[in-house]
Amino acid sequence: MEGFLYTALFAPLVGSLIAALFGNSPKKLFVGLITSGLLATAMIASLILLMHVFSTEHTIHVTMMDWIVIGNVNIPFGFVVDQVSVVMMVVVTIVSTMVHIHSIGYMDHDKGFNRFFSYLSAFVFSMMILVMSDNFAGLFIGWEGVGLCSWLLIGFWYHKEDKEVVDDMYNSPYSTLSPHSSISPGYAANEAFIMNRVADLGMLVGIFLIFWNIGSLQYDVVFAEIGNLGHGLIVAIAIFLFIGAMGKSAQFPFNAWLANAMEGPTPVSALIHAATMVTAGVYLVIRANEIFVVVPEVGYFIASLGAFVAIGAATMALVATNMKKIIAYSTLSQLGYMFVAAGLGAYWVALFHLATHAFFKSVLFLGAGNVMHAMNDEINIKKMGGLKKYMPHTALIMTVASVALAGIYPLAGFFSKDLILEVAFGSHAYILWLVLWITAGLTAFYSFRLVMYVFHGKENWSHDKEDDNYQHPHETYPFVIAAMAPLAILAVSAGWMEHSFVEMVTKVLPVLDIHVSTGTFWALVAVTSAIALSGIAFAVYKFNKDGQYYGEKMKDTFVYRLLANQYYIPYLMERVIIKPYLEMSKVSWKEVDLKIIDTFVDSVAKTIYNMGQGSRAMQTGNLSKALKWMTLGVVILLLAAAAAGNLK
Repeated sequence: MEGFLYTALFAPLVGSLIAALFGNSPKKLFVGLITSGLLATAMIASLILLMHVFSTEHTIHVTMMDWIVIGNVNIPFGFVVDQVSVVMMVVVTIVSTMVHIHSIGYMDHDKGFNRFFSYLSAFVFSMMILVMSDNFAGLFIGWEGVGLCSWLLIGFWYHKEDKEVVDDMYNSPYSTLSPHSSISPGYAANEAFIMNRVADLGMLVGIFLIFWNIGSLQYDVVFAEIGNLGHGLIVAIAIFLFIGAMGKSAQFPFNAWLANAMEGPTPVSALIHAATMVTAGVYLVIRANEIFVVVPEVGYFIASLGAFVAIGAATMALVATNMKKIIAYSTLSQLGYMFVAAGLGAYWVALFHLATHAFFKSVLFLGAGNVMHAMNDEINIKKMGGLKKYMPHTALIMTVASVALAGIYPLAGFFSKDLILEVAFGSHAYILWLVLWITAGLTAFYSFRLVMYVFHGKENWSHDKEDDNYQHPHETYPFVIAAMAPLAILAVSAGWMEHSFVEMVTKVLPVLDIHVSTGTFWALVAVTSAIALSGIAFAVYKFNKDGQYYGEKMKDTFVYRLLANQYYIPYLMERVIIKPYLEMSKVSWKEVDLKIIDTFVDSVAKTIYNMGQGSRAMQTGNLSKALKWMTLGVVILLLAAAAAGNLK
C-alpha cells in the first residue's frame, strides 16, 4: 500500500514539473492531458487506499526520510493515511481531476496554458502534503505551499489592468466606498497572500508552543501528551492554531480576501473553494480535534463565530450581482456551518459536510465558468437571462447543484447540513440552531435567485451583431460537461454514504453524544426542509412576479445598502487598520528610519572613513617611517599587555 501512498502524493508534483518545462512555450495540449492523467492516477490511488482503510481499519504510516535532526530535535518527512486523511485525499483528487479536465477547455485560448497547469498541479500537491503529513511541521509546509500557489493562480492574469468593480457594492449611490474603486488580479492575489500570512503567524506561534512544551510535532506524540499541559497553555495553543484556520478558511475578520480572489480563472475558484485552500482550515481543526476537545470553551467560540459568518455571508449573497461572488459568499457561509459542527465537537459531521460541499460547490463554479465563456466573460447576472435554451446541460447541472446546496432531500446537502442543525439543537445551542436554520432559508433563496437570473426569464444581453457587447451564448465542449457530470452525480448521491462514512471515520474521531428523540429529529428535518423549500419557492415567485429586476425597489433602503457594502467591513478595515498602518509606516520611515537609524549608521561609517583618511598620512612609502610606526605599535601592544596583567 505504500506504493499507492507515494503515487497519490507525488503524481501531481510530477505533472507540475512536466508542465513547468513548457511554461514559456506556446500552448501544448499534451501538457493538459498529462497533468490531468497524473491527477486521475492520484485519484485512483486514493480510492484504493480508501477501500483498504475502510475494509481493514489499518492505518498506513511511512517515514520517507529524516528532515530536521539537531540534538534532540527529530522531525521526519512522514505521511499517514488514516480514516480522516484518506477522506480528504479522495475529495481533493476527485475534484482536482475534474477541474484539470475542465481547465483544458476553459483555458483553451489562453497564452499561459502550460504555466497554468504547472501551478494548478502544484496547488494540488501542496494540499496533499498538508493532508497526508503526520506532523505539524509537514502540515505547515503544505499550508504555505497552498498559500503560494493560491497567490500564483489568483494573480494568474497579473497583466490585466485594474478594472472598475461591477458589484452592487460599488454601484450603490449610497455607498461610502469610491464608485471608481478598482481591483486587479495582482491586487487580489496580494490581498489573499498577505492576509493569510498574518493569520499564519498565529498558527506558527501555536506550533512553537506545542514543540516548546512537548518536544515533538508528531501528531501521535502531541495528542498523547497534550492533556498533561496546563489548561491555560492548551487554550493558548488552540486559539493560535485556530487563528491560522481563520485565515485559510476566510473566517471573520480574515474574510475579505475570499470574494476578491474571484479575479483568478474560474477553475482556480472551483479548486480553492471545493478541495484545497479554504477547506484546509476546517481540516486543521478536525485533525487537531484532540487539542480542541480538551478546551470546550474555545470550541464554543469557534461554533459561535462559524454561525456569525454563516448568516453574514448568506445575507451578503442576497444582493450581490457578481455571479462568482455569490457562489464565493455561499462557500463562506457553508464553511461557517462546518465550524459550528467542529466547534461543538461533532468533527465527523464537519468532515462529512466538507466532503459533500466539495462536490456541489465545484459544480457551481465550473458551471459559472461555462456561463462566462458563453457570455464573453460577462459576470453580472443582471446582464444574462434565458440561457437555459442555449446551455441546457450547464443549466441542468447547476440547478442540481443548487438544489444540493439548498439542502433538499435526497441530495447530498440535505444529509450533511441537517446533521449540523441536529448537532446544534442536540447540544442545546438553540441560538446557533436558529441562526443556521434562518441561513438555510437564505441559502435556498440566493441559490435560486442566481439560477433564475442566469437561465430563465428575459434574454437581457445584446443580440445586435453591430453592438460591441454582442453575445453569442453557446454550450461548452462535450468533454467539459463530461468532467462536470461525476461531480454532479456525487452532489446527488454522496449523502447516501452517511452510514459507511460514520462507521469509518468514527474509528479515529470522537462521537458526540446527542440526545434528540425520534420525534424531535423528524420535526427538525421537517422545519429545515420547509424553510429551504420556502426559500426556493420565494425566489421563483419573486422572479416571475417582478421580472428579472426584482428587488430594485429595495435599493434605497438602509438594509440593502448595508448588505451591498458588506456591512461596511472593507470600509472600516481600510479606515481603522490599513490607512493608520500606512501612516504609521510613513512616520517610521521618515522620522525613525531616515532620521535616527540611517543617521546613526551613516555616522559610524563616516567616522571610520574619516579615521581612514587621517591614517593615510602614515602610508608614505618610506621604509624608515614604516619601521618607526611598527616599533611604536609593538610598544603600545606591550604596554597594553602589561596593563592587563596588572589588572589581574
